[in-house]
Amino acid sequence: MSDATENTPGNASRNASAHPSASTALREEAAKLDAADGLAGRRESFVLEDEKGERVVYLDGNSLGALPRSVPARVADVVEREWGRLRIRSWTESGWWTAPERVGDLIAPIVGAAPGQIVAGDSTSVNVLKAVVAAIRMAREDNPARTDLLVDATTFPTDGYIAASAARLTGAAVRAIPAGGIPGSVGPRTAAVLVNHVDYRTGELHDLPAITAAAHEAGAYTVWDLCHSAGALPVGLDEHGVDLAVGCTYKYLNGGPGAPAYLYVRRGLQPRFDSPLPGWNSHADPFGMSHEYEPADGAPRGRVGTPDILSMLALEEALKVWDGVDMAAVRAKSLALTDFFLRCVESYVPAGRVESVTPAEHARRGSQIALRCADAGEVMAELVARGVVGDFRRPDVLRFGFTPLYTSFADAELAARVLGEVLAERDA
Repeated sequence: MSDATENTPGNASRNASAHPSASTALREEAAKLDAADGLAGRRESFVLEDEKGERVVYLDGNSLGALPRSVPARVADVVEREWGRLRIRSWTESGWWTAPERVGDLIAPIVGAAPGQIVAGDSTSVNVLKAVVAAIRMAREDNPARTDLLVDATTFPTDGYIAASAARLTGAAVRAIPAGGIPGSVGPRTAAVLVNHVDYRTGELHDLPAITAAAHEAGAYTVWDLCHSAGALPVGLDEHGVDLAVGCTYKYLNGGPGAPAYLYVRRGLQPRFDSPLPGWNSHADPFGMSHEYEPADGAPRGRVGTPDILSMLALEEALKVWDGVDMAAVRAKSLALTDFFLRCVESYVPAGRVESVTPAEHARRGSQIALRCADAGEVMAELVARGVVGDFRRPDVLRFGFTPLYTSFADAELAARVLGEVLAERDA
């Protein structure tokens, strides 16, 4: 029996409500899958206990990743020595000034990019604005008649807000299109498309290669939001010729609450990248204090102001857990975990009580399972109380994120079993 099962409040293993033989078989299968898991050793690199020191089943890494164990000591050193002792000398002696590009290069292999194309810093929202405005400006340089900004209709709300603001800044017009319909909707008036790689509610994976290719064929530029895909599956930014991309680092990349986001600008477009937020940090000569703006070359052109050093260096340390990780193995485990979880849900949960809104096809699935449930808010609260942590999205969605570096098959089995017990008790 896994330590997750033994340490879960209420010890659900002693009161499985139905199908005892199926429960035993699924637990045994989970143990075999965990024993054969090539990523299982990464689990010990994370803090997965609660405030009482008991292990929890943490399936909310798609909102906030777990803490890598090495981060607290690194942050303490940054605060006590680099800031406390070296003080301003740390901008050069501790490498603070170059941290945004250095951290960007650590993110690069996770999203399939060569070095020198990603800069870490600011928030995802700020980077969306930079990328979308820059994409429209480039399109307008190519052809002033390009006035349309296509946005996937189910986009994360903030992306939609920023797209509307970018349109006001540039004189473009926003058109909301279902992601699957974008390839058939791009045309001679399209300047840029903004798409979430994975839908934050349903976990649906959108077709990055096809949408990017269609946009390019029409002469438009692409901006991809990778918040729910980076660290969960291969992205292939360079392979598929993506123009610009943004993402956060506090989900599957485990950078911590409010960790810096990042901006990718394809190398061939960097000389043309015209940020709507030019700042002294992105100046070719930042300490020259010129009144005229001259953008830096390469990835630093995406910087704005002084980086958030404490969170930046915590992120840098957190990214060490990715050393030697094969993203293909991450994707294979993600799909195996979500497949197994759905099988367990089918076995444990009363028939008709929940409905998966996550696509069953692997090619259309990210690394989360979203279950529609009429009383989802109350159910999730009870799950959390019993040591199974997912989240609730209004009005009726239970959302479970599977982080391959630290989620086990035993976690998936136990989460489904506790879910079945909670629903059975509520219906009794």
